[in-house]
Amino acid sequence: MNRHARDLTPFSWNVVIADNASTDASWQIAMSLCDWCPDQVRALHLARKGRGYALKQAWLSSRAAVVAYMDVDLSTDIGSTGSLILPLLQGGADIAFGSRLMPQSQVIRSPKRAFISRTYNLILRSYLAVSFHDAQCGFKAITAQAAHALLPQVKG
Repeated sequence: MNRHARDLTPFSWNVVIADNASTDASWQIAMSLCDWCPDQVRALHLARKGRGYALKQAWLSSRAAVVAYMDVDLSTDIGSTGSLILPLLQGGADIAFGSRLMPQSQVIRSPKRAFISRTYNLILRSYLAVSFHDAQCGFKAITAQAAHALLPQVKG
């Protein structure tokens, strides 16, 4: 086990960078990271844009027991990954997600961004009658078994 893998024990891990039709240097940077840490970093080049499409492709091609997503801007502390994944590994859930709207969440963002986020969530709940909150939070995980059952049903 190299030094990168030891840093996050007790979990084994890998990172998949899904470059979905970017026009900047993302693909070259992803390939450099693969070269730097080949056992933990994999890059997936997709010709089609869309976060949902990229997640679907990355998660369905994974060999991991649990797959997770984190926004690249690291708006969620990577140290919280264990709290997200552990219930799934222990069989207590099939899907887990983070939320900036929970009372115990510690969020620092501009009033404008907070207003936009809360308005978006209000629209979702009011017009689409969804019962979940914070749909855009970039901190999600799902067991591979659940991903393989659910994701083929997702259209788009």
